[in-house]
Amino acid sequence: MNEKILVVDDEIKLLDVVKDYLKEEGYEVYTADRGKKALELFHEMSPDFIVLDLMLPDLSGEEICKQIRKESNIPILMLTALSSEEDKVNGLYIGADDYLTKPFSPKELVGRVRAILRRTKGNIMVVDILSFNNDDLVIDIPKHVVKKKGKIINLTPNEYKILLTFAQSPQKTFSRSQLINIALGYDFEGYDRTIDTHIKNLRQKIEEDMKAPKYIITVYGVGYKFEGES
Repeated sequence: MNEKILVVDDEIKLLDVVKDYLKEEGYEVYTADRGKKALELFHEMSPDFIVLDLMLPDLSGEEICKQIRKESNIPILMLTALSSEEDKVNGLYIGADDYLTKPFSPKELVGRVRAILRRTKGNIMVVDILSFNNDDLVIDIPKHVVKKKGKIINLTPNEYKILLTFAQSPQKTFSRSQLINIALGYDFEGYDRTIDTHIKNLRQKIEEDMKAPKYIITVYGVGYKFEGES
């Protein structure tokens, strides 16, 4: 079976060129010009490789890379217009397997993809289950099941998206607008304060003490963060 490659870049012409070159090599290619769409495709199609631009108009390539690394060690080739050594080292530090500086030769990109796949083939790991506080809270991602003390709790689709967003980035503080964009989507029609209602409902379902939550913590004046220990 041909490897599936996800190419993420907001330059449509570049996307088309890279897609054509990779398809000529026999790869199955998918494209996204926005970070949110890239994460959706990552979860939907389970690609074997990701070519990821660092600079995107919604979510940065850095943030996408960090989120993916919470679940998988899928090979990632970072594309960047930044050429300083510090920028390149940072790309590798956050989890990229290699980097390519723009402008680049499509043939070189194909060569890098082929080499990285050959080196990493058979070593891809995907985290399917997230567990916190000694299995007090467990999230089974493939089954979309959340358990509290071993018992399944019923979450709405939006509650599940918000909880999973938190759980995949422990200790990171999210603003209300970020939670709307990441968990509910840019086409969500509602107010920022709608998130507060979802958070209240989530706490009622996963917290033992609403007045002293241990999972979803309020960061006053900013938003919320997740403090469960894996």
